[in-house]
Amino acid sequence: MIRIAPSILAADYAALADDVARLGDEVDWLHVDVMDGHFVRNITIGPPVIASLRQHTGLYFDCHLMMTNPGEYLEAFRQAGANHCTVHVEAGDTEALLSETRELGMGVGLAVNPDTPFEAFEGYLDRVDLILLMTVFPGFGGQAFIAEVMPKLERTRAEIDRRRLPVVIEVDGGIESDTLSVAARAGAEVFAAGTAVFHQDDPKEAARLLLRAAEGEHERARR
Repeated sequence: MIRIAPSILAADYAALADDVARLGDEVDWLHVDVMDGHFVRNITIGPPVIASLRQHTGLYFDCHLMMTNPGEYLEAFRQAGANHCTVHVEAGDTEALLSETRELGMGVGLAVNPDTPFEAFEGYLDRVDLILLMTVFPGFGGQAFIAEVMPKLERTRAEIDRRRLPVVIEVDGGIESDTLSVAARAGAEVFAAGTAVFHQDDPKEAARLLLRAAEGEHERARR
């Protein structure tokens, strides 16, 4: 599964539905960054905006919850139309959060900050559908890609393959054509891209080019 998940953190919130519509049929996932001003030093959106956007698109909502207490809102996100919720291992109470997300019928994800070691999330790999390795420190868009995360990504890829787990690896932060290629070679499959899509003249074409680049890297890796 190779996907580009455009991040609405870089979209125009005053015309959010229109910006998403510009993606056309080139993508089927949308990355939704939720920030609470506590877990990270920024505030974005919550369930009401997601519910409003849901009325305008059938895209799969990949919701990344950068929140101190995501468990208090999981049901609200489900009702708003979230298809998937990813919580941070650094937020704590991981076992309960993953179980609740699963019980609510949503896709289950676990996010990891750049400086969090592999050992902190290794034990949860068989409990999730997706592991999100942050390639920037969460909170703000437009940051530079942290290449030092790649050894951790490679180790995660190797462990998932070794155990034959049905877990997708996503990366988020500083993703553009060059860095996407680096992450794809290391084993990432889903690429959350904000400015590289929404800040381009033609977001649909930008997403298409990123997808082709990722597919090309994975094809080369299989040879």
